Amino acid sequence: MGSRGDAFDNAVSETFFATLKKELVNRRTWPSRPELQSAVFEYIEGFYNRRRRHSTLGMLSPIAYEQLQLSTPDG
Repeated sequence: MGSRGDAFDNAVSETFFATLKKELVNRRTWPSRPELQSAVFEYIEGFYNRRRRHSTLGMLSPIAYEQLQLSTPDG
């Protein structure tokens, strides 16, 4: 187990938050916390999980990957 802020302990979440900051949070000044919270929610639920393609999922969105897995017969 590493020290606080050590990306090796939680690489997936570190990558997600770096992407969130790069693609949304740091692109502008937010006038209020509620506005930022709303934008983060929309980014995650409306874009990141539904439309953004991920290289680790074969360039599919998480929703498309999940649907593909559910439609593939076991075995």
